[in-house]
Amino acid sequence: MRGIKTLIILCSLCIPAFVFAGFRISELTWVNDVGARTGPSGTRVFNVSSFGAVADGNTLNTKAIQAAIDACERAGGGIVTFSPGNYLTGSIYLKDEVHLKIPQGVTILGSQRIEDYPDIDTRVAGIEMVWPSALVNVIGKKNVRISGKGEIDGQGKPFWDSYWEMRKEYEMKGLRWIVDYDCKRPRTLLVSESEDVTVQDVTFKRAGFWTIHLLYSRYCTIDGVTIRNNIGGHGPSTDGIDIDSSSYILVENCDIDCNDDNFCLKAGRDADGLRVNKPTEYVVIRHCISRAGGGLFTCGSETSGDIRYVLAHDLKAKGTSVGLRFKSAMNRGGTTQHIYLKNIEMEEVGIAIEATMNWNPSYSYSVLPEEFEGKELPDHWNKMLQEVNPPEKAIPFFNNIHLSGIRVSNATRAFSVEGSELSKMEDFYLSNIRINAQHAGSVRHTKNWRMENVNVCSTDGQPIQLTVSYNE
Repeated sequence: MRGIKTLIILCSLCIPAFVFAGFRISELTWVNDVGARTGPSGTRVFNVSSFGAVADGNTLNTKAIQAAIDACERAGGGIVTFSPGNYLTGSIYLKDEVHLKIPQGVTILGSQRIEDYPDIDTRVAGIEMVWPSALVNVIGKKNVRISGKGEIDGQGKPFWDSYWEMRKEYEMKGLRWIVDYDCKRPRTLLVSESEDVTVQDVTFKRAGFWTIHLLYSRYCTIDGVTIRNNIGGHGPSTDGIDIDSSSYILVENCDIDCNDDNFCLKAGRDADGLRVNKPTEYVVIRHCISRAGGGLFTCGSETSGDIRYVLAHDLKAKGTSVGLRFKSAMNRGGTTQHIYLKNIEMEEVGIAIEATMNWNPSYSYSVLPEEFEGKELPDHWNKMLQEVNPPEKAIPFFNNIHLSGIRVSNATRAFSVEGSELSKMEDFYLSNIRINAQHAGSVRHTKNWRMENVNVCSTDGQPIQLTVSYNE
């Protein structure tokens, strides 16, 4: 076709027998072990209206809803549910063997006052610190379910506005790196240090901060969830699902429209993340859709505790800014490896495949302005400013990444890949990939990339810019 230059890369793959969807079976024997193994079995029903909850959208129902949850736990478990209507509440805390059922016609509305979300010790964006509780919390619990065709609406707009105001002030002072931690905003759902937790079919809207955060947890399932955060504005840091230093996680049949990474894997940041040193591992993400947002599938930028053994397949991106995204920084450390991505379709994405060791420098690297030197600083500031020693521990690594069966139409850029002289993007295996994009993009500082049937069509007629890259 006139005006279109096609770059076709064909290389033979020297890889041992592949017998599982194109991947080595020895690497994927764990895939059937992910997800919640059990759930609450009690059938006794506790309606929050019986505990004084009022479904008018104005009455603060925190105490009434919590009373129903506590009564359910004392009875040995069961179902906490709602009559039709809108229920305003601050933070609630689910307990062992509790099934929070949100039927169609029910909306849980998050309070717009930060004081209705009590501070707890937690981890936010890779740093352990004091931060507000989420709207719905599962902390240190087992056998918990949240389900139903109803909605949880974080009503996050006031928190978005307060962030943008603070960010303007902080950027003028050279504090871009800390504003995300100083501006406290509630997550919608936090599952922390818990196991056998299921979230099914619920619609989440307008998160004040991250929507679903799985932290230090195991054997969790997120199934059939819809997230719609871009209602009445575009909230900063309104990630969809964040899997953070957690293992044996199943995410399936979800549809996310947000304003940051859609499906994201994290494992701690910088010196504090290296201290905690907990990986995210054994994760399956399948049959999901991302719409607006920062990344259909993202590893990082918090990589300190390692991210490994991840299978994501049968995914779609529609208008997402980045499709497949690997990101870290040179103070982050950690290794991301054994990542398997297969059967993925993307339409009108910004960048199809992105990998970087130097993501968002003004956010990633902490530098204390002179006016603050010698002053007493908050604990989380000191954590962010702590240097990694020895320095080589700060270097992140990406290797053993497998991409297969990728189809991309109308992207802006096919590739944006840049490792570093100290850490190449190493051992990437790409097969059966076709990308149509305005620009082919660039690949820099890589090692041992293997490609088979990779076809990039660029409307600007330029090939991929390949530099400082080699194979052994």
